[in-house]
Amino acid sequence: MVDDILTTTGATQTRIRDLPSRVVVYLLLAAGLFAECGYQQVWARLAAGLDGLTVATPTSSALAKARRRIGPQPLAALFALIAGPAAGSKRWRGLLVCAIDGTTMSIPDSPANLTVYGRQTGSHGGSGYPLLRLLTIVACGSRTVIDAVFGPMSTGETTCAPRLFRCLRPGMLLLADRNFAARDLIEQITATGAGLLIRCKNGRNLPPIRYCPDGSWLARLGQVTIRVIDAQIIVTLNGTHHAGRYRLITTLTDHQAFPALDLITLYHQRWEIETAFLELKSTTLGGRVLRARTPAGISQEVYALLTAYQAVRLTMASATTSDPATSPDRASFTIALHAARDQVIHAAGVIAATTTTSSAKSAARSSRTSCHHAGPASAHAS
Repeated sequence: MVDDILTTTGATQTRIRDLPSRVVVYLLLAAGLFAECGYQQVWARLAAGLDGLTVATPTSSALAKARRRIGPQPLAALFALIAGPAAGSKRWRGLLVCAIDGTTMSIPDSPANLTVYGRQTGSHGGSGYPLLRLLTIVACGSRTVIDAVFGPMSTGETTCAPRLFRCLRPGMLLLADRNFAARDLIEQITATGAGLLIRCKNGRNLPPIRYCPDGSWLARLGQVTIRVIDAQIIVTLNGTHHAGRYRLITTLTDHQAFPALDLITLYHQRWEIETAFLELKSTTLGGRVLRARTPAGISQEVYALLTAYQAVRLTMASATTSDPATSPDRASFTIALHAARDQVIHAAGVIAATTTTSSAKSAARSSRTSCHHAGPASAHAS
């Protein structure tokens, strides 16, 4: 996949190098797993298990030049290739349940970054670092990333959201918080054929046009017929009860196929995306600032991080399919992340012992000459 992406984006190296483009992509993906390490330390981990081979020892400057040489496009294309729900993702009443939301990430305080990404301002003193706004749609259950966009903090979530609607299809149900309950967004989501279940303000004026037996009612919001569900949520903590009210709106208007109580219960899955952000920012990054000091480098790094996260999540979903009673969201992301790191360091079985075709032999000679790190292009790697 990496070779195809590099060819498509025109990022394949034009001459023999110690750091061919394929290896630079591997380096960037590994950096998404080892967020606490500098790129030379990441390189050392990539090469640690390659016993018996003469491995290049690039300088920090050489690694920086190599990353700039390939740019962000190959990483963006690679993420687009593997983004999406895991194969065999569980569905709720035939619908793939997903959630949309945004978060922020801190980036280095460099003059170049500040030309694109500003600091957050406000009454609490604002942010110390420039911030990037990341908006994603995540499949609930597997927590795989279906699509993602990012940009400066000055661009709001509702402004970015329509760029994500390209991934919505009939058979999907999108969960969202009150920020996304705008009429134009609801009309755009509905136009994709996907369903929606969104919380809105409790006092929003939605006059009923027909009542349903389960206490919900139908109303019109712009060009869309929606169903409104008022719910009381009670949380018990240390013997004390806390009550609150939710008003949900949905395009699932059939009260028999989709009872109100079931939709209220389903809406709790919206928090899956918050857990995904926690895994990305806290477990993977450890709360650290991103590395790159240029906007192009930031784009490259974010796509690499998303691709590495997606690869781990897809592997977790695949691993849990062997036990029908186990859901991917009950598997430990921390354990999976450490297992991925260990496998990169040990690099067991990533080099094919023999090849059978003349083209593969030629590829092997070329790869050994230019990469000093890996076997033939046809080698099967974990």
